[in-house]
Amino acid sequence: MLRVTQVKYIDSYSLGIWFDDGTNGVIDLHDHLNGPMFEPLKDVDFFKQVFIDPELDTITWPNGVDLAPEFLKENMHK
Repeated sequence: MLRVTQVKYIDSYSLGIWFDDGTNGVIDLHDHLNGPMFEPLKDVDFFKQVFIDPELDTITWPNGVDLAPEFLKENMHK
């Protein structure tokens, strides 16, 4: 199972993501913030509050939104 080991806010809606398999890259989530649960993330100050949930091993935000590591890896730019 793929795990996110590190996340870093870059700018706007972009994050640097590191995985336990040694891969890393940048993902721009601007076009993926659709639906009511994602509305708070459109506020960049809230978006910056991203962190890794130690139980889920992926990124999440204070409102409970999380994204699967596989989705992140598939959509990141190396």
